[in-house]
Amino acid sequence: MDWISTVVNGALLGGLYGLFGLGLALVFGVMRVVNLAHGEFIVLGAFVGVFLVGLLPQVPPWLLILPVALAGYAVGWGLQAGVVNRAVRSGNPLTPLMLTFGLSVVLRNVMVQCFGADSRAIDGGALTTAGIDVLGLPGLRVGLYPLLVLVLAALLFGALHWLLRHSEFGRVVRAVADAPEVARLMGVTPARVFNRVMGLAIAFAMLAGFLLAQRTSFTPFSGVERMLVAFEVVIIGGLGSFWGALAGGVVLGIAQLVGQKIDSNAGPLYAHLVFVLVLLFMPKGLAGERR
Repeated sequence: MDWISTVVNGALLGGLYGLFGLGLALVFGVMRVVNLAHGEFIVLGAFVGVFLVGLLPQVPPWLLILPVALAGYAVGWGLQAGVVNRAVRSGNPLTPLMLTFGLSVVLRNVMVQCFGADSRAIDGGALTTAGIDVLGLPGLRVGLYPLLVLVLAALLFGALHWLLRHSEFGRVVRAVADAPEVARLMGVTPARVFNRVMGLAIAFAMLAGFLLAQRTSFTPFSGVERMLVAFEVVIIGGLGSFWGALAGGVVLGIAQLVGQKIDSNAGPLYAHLVFVLVLLFMPKGLAGERR
């Protein structure tokens, strides 16, 4: 029963990991840009959460999800409009890559300057420690907070899927992703579409960071680890596949907790090994390469 509980809790952790990779998959799928500052934006979302919780101590942390996401959208929109669009227009794929790498270094140092290097965490209250027994089986207990995070992740993935497949904005995004020059001839400005896409991507990233901060501690230097997880999630799921990113997150979460069950000091190692195996035997990921 302990092993079943470990797998179930790993799947729940995978919902959060899927959110890590969602924004990364979205940006790559639409703009073919790998945002190397993605991990720092996840950590920035955690620090924004710390700031809001301190500013509004009477408000339950769960109610601050929307302000964090809106802040992320504004940051992403401004970043794309002010900086990244110029790099994309250069036509050199290395330019946005190096730009976001430099941005990650700048963000890391700005967070150290503003918040210090000490580890932080957000007290989510009783919700983060509550658990429920599954089917009344002894020993099969899961955390209520991870379960809610998984449900939220599934809802966000579903909402993004509907937005891209069944809305006017989604049709424009897919047109720009497939043929930006043709879309421009039809009166669409790709740069404006990219602004909104990056806004959504950073909103997902900062939201994921805020949710993670209620589970574990973090520092301004945690972005590299978060970026690695996001990158592995996207590769395991399949480049550009949103539902694949959620599946990749579940696989990675299960691998990590099963690894911790086998060896408490080597949980992440098993997750990285799964990533390597997927690269070797399924180089296009679980869902293949999609947009």
